[in-house]
This record gives sequence, structure tokens and C-alpha cells, in this order.
Amino acid sequence: MSKMKGPAVFLAQFLRDEAPYDCLENIGPWAAGLGYKGIQVPGWDGRVIDIDQAADSKDYCEEYQGTLAAMGLEATEIPGYLAGQVIAVHPAYETMFDAFHPPGLRGQERTDWATAELQKCIRASANFGIRNIPVLSGGFAWHMTYPWPQRPAGIIEEAFTELARRWLPLLDEAADNGCVLGYELHPGSDIYDGATFERFLKHTSDHPAACINYDPSHFLLQQLDYLHFIELYGSRISGFHVKDAEFNPSGRVGVYGGYESWAGRAGRFRSLGDGQVDFRRVFTLLSEAGYDGWAVLEWECCVKSPDQGAAEAVPFILDHIIETTDVTFDDFAGGDSDHDSNREILGLG
Repeated sequence: MSKMKGPAVFLAQFLRDEAPYDCLENIGPWAAGLGYKGIQVPGWDGRVIDIDQAADSKDYCEEYQGTLAAMGLEATEIPGYLAGQVIAVHPAYETMFDAFHPPGLRGQERTDWATAELQKCIRASANFGIRNIPVLSGGFAWHMTYPWPQRPAGIIEEAFTELARRWLPLLDEAADNGCVLGYELHPGSDIYDGATFERFLKHTSDHPAACINYDPSHFLLQQLDYLHFIELYGSRISGFHVKDAEFNPSGRVGVYGGYESWAGRAGRFRSLGDGQVDFRRVFTLLSEAGYDGWAVLEWECCVKSPDQGAAEAVPFILDHIIETTDVTFDDFAGGDSDHDSNREILGLG
């Protein structure tokens, strides 16, 4: 019997410079007090982790886990989202992604910095004994998602060839450390749906460390069948963000959103249970796919407060986690196979 672990919470959206959200010593007890069993620790935020020490010192990681254990928590993952996003950046987005990296970095310097930060996340995860490292892929071709103007022949292949070149050494390093990179298939990155993930796998020779951090909200907003996705790629799903969303198109806005704010878009992130994601089926399909990792709340609701969203998510996730079993309802009718009896039942005796 296997069981998904949880509930856990991704701290990134809750951290702010006021207690109890300002440091590990404060936000840990806050999360534990709500009933969370794990925290996903943003590897870039010094308020909750020293990623340099975590990458270089097993003693630091053991002490860190001991601190969490005293709170009733454990670290679930050490994501590298920001570095992943800027390992590959089209020039049109350079300025808007400046907040994701130290000031002044451009071109190869930025790529080198992102690579080094992701290497720290890999080493830190290995020191913590954590397998999944959630990341974004970054990219060069997102602005060409809609094929107008017409894309030049071969340009997408060129983009993915370069994307794979930048990620392959990190995939190798992750595999060497017993880890995988869980790509969150996300708008703004070149890997954002099943087709683009397959394209990335092709360019990385189906690398075993190229996995998926599953988040149904991004799929619902692009009107992708997020349930069939699990059936197609379940064996590659290494992480799970439990995040809700809704899509309510009108005569004014649809998938593209009309440049409206989050509150005015047809597709909006919502707190768990307030959106349209069928989490009963999501948890069932993940369980059937053999997923036994963490169920991690990611909260980005455009209506509710973060505190209400965090509090409501604990019973929601607990209510959806499935304990799988080898016992079936009709075991009472079982027994050893009997050839002669079977033929007799079939009228072939």
C-alpha cells in the first residue's frame, strides 16, 4: 500500500517581512499550527534557507531537518524556479525578469549564474535526501506560441536544441545525485504543455531525470485536458502542486485575457475548492499512476486572503489524499485457479 504525503505548503507566496511570515523560525510554527506536515522551501529566499550552506554541508541540512522536526515538519523540496526561468531568456523579456537574478547580469553571465544556482539546489536536495527539484525551463520561443506572424521553418527546433544544451548538464548532475528535475509546465516557459514536454524529451534523449511538477491550474487556464495529461505522463510526474483555477470566458475575454489584471481575466487562480479543477479525479489518477510524493499547496488566489487560503487547504488536501491498497472488494470470491472447474462453469466440462 502506498500513500501520497501531505499536506505541505509552498512557502514562496506566504513569505513577507512581518511576523510570523518573515523567517523559518516563525513561519514554520505557523504552518505546523495550521496542520501542515511539510514545507516546500524556495531555494532562493535567504529568509528560510541558506542555499550555499545547504549545498555544501550535510551537517547544515541535518540541523535544518532537526529544526523542522521539532516543529512537526519536514522539507519536501528545494525548488529552483527563478534560476530555471532565467537560464534561457529571450531579449524581449530581459528587463521584466531582472528581479529573478542579481543586478546587471546579461547573456552568458546570467546563464552561468542560473546554472550555478540550480547546481546548488541539486546538491542541497541530495544532502536533504530529497528526490524532486521543481523548476521552470525558461525559454526562447514563448512569444511565438501563437503562429502569427508565421514562424520561420526550423526556428522552434533551434530553440529547443539550445534549451536542451543548457539543461543537459544539470539533468546529468541531478541523476548522478539521485535527483530529478520536475519541470512545472508553465506559461512564459518554452515547456508549457504535453507537446512541448515531449519535444524537450526528444532533444534530451528521453533523459530519465527530466520529470514533471504537475500543476493542474496552468492546464485548466490553457484549456488542456489536465486529467488525460496524468494518464499520458504519469510515470514522469515527480511533484504535485495542489492549485485551483477557474476559466469563465465571456464576450470580452477568453484564454488570452485581454491584458486585464488577474481579477478581470477569464482564467484566474483560486483557493482550493473555489475553482473548477476536479481534484477527486486528479488525486485518483495520480494514485493510480503510482505517485507517492507530496501534495503541496501553491496559493495564488485573486480573491481570498493568503491566510484563509492556507487554513482551508489543510482539510481539503487531507480529504482528497487516497490510501491505496492491494485488498479489493471482491477478494471474498477469489481463490486458486481450477482448470476443470472453470471449464465446467463455461459449460465445457
